[in-house]
Amino acid sequence: MEASKSGDGGDFDLFGEAVKPLRERRGRPSYAKSEENQRFVEVRAAAGWSHEAIAADMGIDPDTLRKHFSGELKNGALKLEGMLLDVLQQRAREGHIPSVRELQSRIVARAPKAPRAKEPGAGEAKAVEPKAAPVGKKQAALDAAQKVPDDWGDLMNRRQVRDN
Repeated sequence: MEASKSGDGGDFDLFGEAVKPLRERRGRPSYAKSEENQRFVEVRAAAGWSHEAIAADMGIDPDTLRKHFSGELKNGALKLEGMLLDVLQQRAREGHIPSVRELQSRIVARAPKAPRAKEPGAGEAKAVEPKAAPVGKKQAALDAAQKVPDDWGDLMNRRQVRDN
């Protein structure tokens, strides 16, 4: 009991002995994410690999991959494209002509198109005609019955000839 009154600030159990921390945690240790693994996932996500293929290549479960690398899976292509643009810019500043051409072609491809001159009357709203309600089967049959056929006169003439 004297040890508990010593005032050294340690924790003691019910028997008065100092509590020692566990040396090993129980269960499987959690996955340790590293910068190397992040780059690995970014490159493969940018290349279009499936999540299952990336996880299999890393030797982990796809759920672990999604849990720890969700940002890299979503934005891996953007990060890699940005890094490539940085490298191209650096090489272009050094005077590497193929890098200058590649950088120019990428910028031209992504640049917005120049606005075109508006045609007269293009800004006016066109009158929109309301659509007719769709006609059902029964209504279509009634409409067809009310319509007089083109050869109606021939039918009536044949009837009169037969009756006479």
